[in-house]
Amino acid sequence: MEFTLDVPLIRGILEHEYAQAREEIRDLGVLRALEKSQERHDARIAAARDVGTLACCAGCTWCCYFTVDVRAAEVFKILEIVERSFAPELKARVYAEVRANSVALKKLDAGERVTRNLKCPFLSEGRCTIYAARPQSCRNYHATNVAGCQQSYQEPENLDIDPEFAPGVYQAGGAHVEAFSSAMFEAGYDVNAYELNCAFDAALSDPGARARFESGLKPFDALSGEEVPAEFNGLEP
Repeated sequence: MEFTLDVPLIRGILEHEYAQAREEIRDLGVLRALEKSQERHDARIAAARDVGTLACCAGCTWCCYFTVDVRAAEVFKILEIVERSFAPELKARVYAEVRANSVALKKLDAGERVTRNLKCPFLSEGRCTIYAARPQSCRNYHATNVAGCQQSYQEPENLDIDPEFAPGVYQAGGAHVEAFSSAMFEAGYDVNAYELNCAFDAALSDPGARARFESGLKPFDALSGEEVPAEFNGLEP
């Protein structure tokens, strides 16, 4: 799907989110800053000019079986919420699924992972149990026709399927994430991408992971994260 970049929109988001995120990371700490940034992220997507074209709705869960990449800050924010608010039975079920998924996915390389359907451990009875803290990959994933998402689920090895998306939503969400990540990087935090289940399992298995992350060190000794290229590089004001 071809579209024209809305350069003023992207530059405005990059500038404003970077400045606000940098200030909040300094004053509130990176996890609280992430929480506030996620609220703005949702607001920006909701205000996108073509948000009304989205087919995404409550109860639609095709994408909840796809590979999800996360940053370490998101993992620790999710873990914080699970520990604080999940009932013991739900927490035990989620942790068991995380560990089982992690074992299965560690055997696969990146190319194999994208062709493997695996239920997100945070999906329960057709809803996301961590919706307010869901990763940026989930926030930005969207479609204007659910048929493409369903086909991707039914044909996981078919990488030629290209679900239709909303350019305004895509640019607003992508620019927001890029700006917050830039602010985190400038503050000395790990901004590499990790597979959700493997990273969450690593955080559960190593109580010192969060402290290392907040000290600016590599949080997961057993995982090698992947650098996320800047999509809007060159458009910064």
